[in-house]
Amino acid sequence: MSLNILIVEGNIPEDSEVFIRAAGASASENLKNLVLKLEPNTNVKIINPGKDEETKEALENISHYHGIIFTGGAMRINDMTDEIKKHINFASNCFKHDKKILAICWGLQVCSTAAGGKVAPATKGAHIGIASDVAINEEGQKNLIYKNKKQTFTTPAFNFDEVCEIPSGATLLSSDKINNVMGMYFKSGNSEIWGLQYHPDYEYYQMVNLSNERKDRMIRNKYFKDEEEFQNHINYIKQEDKKLDFENRTREIRNWLDFVKSKLN
Repeated sequence: MSLNILIVEGNIPEDSEVFIRAAGASASENLKNLVLKLEPNTNVKIINPGKDEETKEALENISHYHGIIFTGGAMRINDMTDEIKKHINFASNCFKHDKKILAICWGLQVCSTAAGGKVAPATKGAHIGIASDVAINEEGQKNLIYKNKKQTFTTPAFNFDEVCEIPSGATLLSSDKINNVMGMYFKSGNSEIWGLQYHPDYEYYQMVNLSNERKDRMIRNKYFKDEEEFQNHINYIKQEDKKLDFENRTREIRNWLDFVKSKLN
């Protein structure tokens, strides 16, 4: 039996254009490509919560989907625009159903907020294209999402905000020196949610391109003191790219897909 997966785009169309230009695909299409590489027979449907007709149709047919993935994106929770409220509301509605949910970066922040957690600007800096030395804790080592994952790993990542208060009953699975919440598991309503504050779905060259797109803004906002410091950071990412292997980078998505498959009747 083939998997039916719903992918929830995390960007507004204007931001998707940046992702397409820099990374070669929108966040949802990039994730779709990886899912199909790992599970070629999967049926994938993509929706954008900003489009009411798409969320209405998805919820009316929610029983059709075996799992849901919320992608990364460029919005920030504390802006709380009408668009952001629609993303949070859609997640809340998904929680009413017995679903297995994977929430990546922006997706983690949306699902955490929908479940009663809190998100705020990160107090120890930002992940600009990379997260170094993410450490899986004791609970994480027991959780299916990290099966066969290296206990400490460096990974593509890009976020300026963090989950500062986890939802009630949530379990912290991994952390790094910038964000305490890098991996988390929680239940909300009838759903199980695995959240990651990094990107197993992206490669470093895509993160370099996205960083270059945002370079001027990040220097202006003091994430880097000047262009030389920015370029040194880019060079670091390129060095780490030589060490990254596909299997370990994508392990969390592989494990989640295997878990969803195991629940098929």
